[in-house]
Amino acid sequence: MHDVKPQISVLTAEQIEHIHNYSLKILEKVGIRIDSQRARKVLENAAGKSTKDNILYIPSELVEWALKAAPSVVDIYNRRGEPVFQLGEIPDSQTRFGTGVTNLYYQDPMTDDVTPFTRRHMEITARLGDALPSFDVVSTSGIIQDYPPELIDLYGTLEMVANTIKPLVVLISEDHCVDSVMDLLEHVHGNLATRPFVIPYVNPITPLVLNKGTSDKIFAAIQRDLPFIYNPVGMAGATSPITPAGTLALLNAELLAGVVFSQIIREGTPAIYGILANDFDMRNMQGYYTPRILPLNLACAELMAYYGLPHSGTSGSGLGWGADLLGGATLWMNHLTSCLGKVGLAPFVGGRFESIVFSPTFTVYANEVVRQARLYADGFQLDDEAVALDEIKAMGPGGNFLVADQTVKLCRKTNFSSGVWPYLALDDWEAAGKPKADDILRQHTREMLDNLTPPGDHDELIARGEAFISKVVS
Repeated sequence: MHDVKPQISVLTAEQIEHIHNYSLKILEKVGIRIDSQRARKVLENAAGKSTKDNILYIPSELVEWALKAAPSVVDIYNRRGEPVFQLGEIPDSQTRFGTGVTNLYYQDPMTDDVTPFTRRHMEITARLGDALPSFDVVSTSGIIQDYPPELIDLYGTLEMVANTIKPLVVLISEDHCVDSVMDLLEHVHGNLATRPFVIPYVNPITPLVLNKGTSDKIFAAIQRDLPFIYNPVGMAGATSPITPAGTLALLNAELLAGVVFSQIIREGTPAIYGILANDFDMRNMQGYYTPRILPLNLACAELMAYYGLPHSGTSGSGLGWGADLLGGATLWMNHLTSCLGKVGLAPFVGGRFESIVFSPTFTVYANEVVRQARLYADGFQLDDEAVALDEIKAMGPGGNFLVADQTVKLCRKTNFSSGVWPYLALDDWEAAGKPKADDILRQHTREMLDNLTPPGDHDELIARGEAFISKVVS
């Protein structure tokens, strides 16, 4: 017998085929607009001439070729060159999580005051992501506001690489800074390709536009032998059809176009694919992850498994005003279902107010949610040893298992504790002055932030990076 693993799935095999065929028809009949002359030239060599409006139609045979050429597994390392995980169709793989996404503001964990995101905040959030054990990667957590636009990506990336050894998901906000950011990383670290720990992140423009900034970033990643994340972002009812089915078919078509583009540039290019689909609220002109649209995250993961492609999806962030009930429900919905489905990577945890504010308190709470979701997804063992019929017989009707051999052997491995909150019975809670859970979370976060320490080579990397940036400025 085998371990019992709780699982969740969304699409049947027949439905996967339907979505795939709808996406092929979109690429063949509607096409995709290519804004970059360089990208158009690459694609036209394989797919044929684009129209006068720069729209290119991609035949299904080219899609099938690209899917066969694309690697099914991506190896991810930390900054020390140590292998930390793989993404793709791997036995017993688990969902990986990351902190960040490019927020404009930072929320104080004690007061909830919101201030513009600064270089110091990038340092703090990178160290926090490094310290929280449930997070596997550290993503760009904000766009720093206290430096000129031409320097924000350089200083932000420098703080990331100097304050964590975990793999980095790097979002570059200024398109013209792509090469300089990569040059900076190579200057402070050395060769990036041998054991890649840097994963550039790119978004095309939905619907059906491969913009120049995105194609340039893909060229840069491939030239440096780095895997990258390709995530179309759709708002149902605004930039994609209002129905979940229409949104899934459209965004999947954009994904397939990205696979084709990357494999034509260099056959065998490693990349990680997925969609970020949310609902668009006409009343306030905002996008949200909702129970109606979040199943598309799992559906896309199942499509990527069908294609044999590594997957990156949603992180359940955005809704909420801090570490609150409003955001907590979506967080649980996303993280638990991700762990039970085929989701590979959820790299952007921590954003509030539609993901423009980074909340350390919410990130610490998410660390606990991921821990518990993984425990749930681990399931339990089912075999003769686990059932222990001999012990049940020995205890008999009316007995107890407090001193049973199996209880003595395993009781210390059964962990009911939380990394944040004590488990208090009613009497203990009243005796402690009726503490509030969010107050304990805030204090725990504050203590974590006060005691964060950088990697041992922090000062050296900062000095080398600042010297490099000073030459860029001059």
